[in-house]
Amino acid sequence: MSPAEPTEAGAVARLTGLVGALRAHGFGIGTGETVDAGHALDAVGFTDRERVREALAATLLHGEGQRPVFDRVFDLYFPLGQTRAAEAHAHAPADLATLRERLAEALTAGDGAALDRLAAEAVDGFGGFGSAPGSDGWSSYRTLSRLRPETLLARVRERHGAAFAAEDAEFTDRLLDDEIRRLIEAFRERVRTEARRRVAERQGRDPVARRAVAGTADQMDFLLAGRAQLDELRRTVRPLARKLATRLAARRRRAARGEIDLRRTLRRSLSTGGVPVRPVLRRRSPRRPELVLLCDVSGSVAGFAQFTMLLVQALHDQFSRVRVFAFVNRVDEVTRLIARGPADPAGLGDRILAEAELTGWHGQSDYGTALGEFADRYAEAVGPRTVVFVLGDARTNGSDPNLAALKRIAGRARRVHWLNPEQPSLWGTGDSVAPAYASLVEMRPCRNARQLGALIGRLLPV
Repeated sequence: MSPAEPTEAGAVARLTGLVGALRAHGFGIGTGETVDAGHALDAVGFTDRERVREALAATLLHGEGQRPVFDRVFDLYFPLGQTRAAEAHAHAPADLATLRERLAEALTAGDGAALDRLAAEAVDGFGGFGSAPGSDGWSSYRTLSRLRPETLLARVRERHGAAFAAEDAEFTDRLLDDEIRRLIEAFRERVRTEARRRVAERQGRDPVARRAVAGTADQMDFLLAGRAQLDELRRTVRPLARKLATRLAARRRRAARGEIDLRRTLRRSLSTGGVPVRPVLRRRSPRRPELVLLCDVSGSVAGFAQFTMLLVQALHDQFSRVRVFAFVNRVDEVTRLIARGPADPAGLGDRILAEAELTGWHGQSDYGTALGEFADRYAEAVGPRTVVFVLGDARTNGSDPNLAALKRIAGRARRVHWLNPEQPSLWGTGDSVAPAYASLVEMRPCRNARQLGALIGRLLPV
């Protein structure tokens, strides 16, 4: 794992640094779990790095979804050591063609140790940048752009040759290609880990662990997430919905007990000399609230809107009625499309754009026109028991914000909440009219799934 086992003080420093970095990524790790991790390290020792990894994962993690972030942070605080770097220098300077050939051989053999060495060589030979002596510039992107390991798929497949011949050659080829792609992606991750390790040696582990390691899916910024990240995010909908449903059910049970009726309690206390021995409770109506979503599905905010739609669809049993409306510059009800969401959540956005009438004579978002059309056409959807959630960045592309329409909606609803995926420092900049809308309804920042779950759990009525 390293040229020499860490001292007791060094082991404690590494463990506390690891825990601090994981907490910075939102992991709920308490003092007791940290102590358990220390006992686990004492039990397994430091001779086998993978045993250390598994021991710490078993004591510190609360779910499988946290494992990818844990592994990246672990590699910074418990690195393989300098052996790989020394071996890389032993082979340097590496010729690109020669390095690609050796990489193809290691991928064919599935040799993990060789892939570790090649990752170190690749970063050492092609990942450095900056002209200053001892520059701490190491880039996995620069390395992988030069090496292009994904282009080795055909070469590795050819080397396997007849060893994978079978009656169903097409099916076998697909399995082989999938395995090779997995190995290539694992090598790419080795390169990223090596580049982070080298930067951490110069800049320190703590800042690199917090800045250069991507967080868990529920902390992905909606506006920055790509297609692959949104697909990963959609897989968190069901677990998040179950957690929220449990929380809402508990709030509903507490609310069903009622609140103290002060007037009747004081009247009853007259028989006990003014001492309220037996409080009188005002029972709540058991009726569940209605929910309306009004979602901007244009541009970068579309992923945020789609995720929220899927989450609310998974929570539909918690409400007496749920209606969902989407808009770009025209509004259309898409409740029927959301009902088919579980069958193909990844295709929800395409279904909405294909089957709903969301645009007029142009394709840019127009909040003023959309709010006005909703207030005119769908006024019956909003009533005294209705909670309305508006989802969007409040960027009107210079058009009239139509504050009067939002005021009409707020006047009919029980409550209107506006969830904005942009950070508050951007509200009111450029074509954003967020401050104007925020003067009429409650507007809250909602940049990732964790914030969304917390807001929905806190804001939804019972």
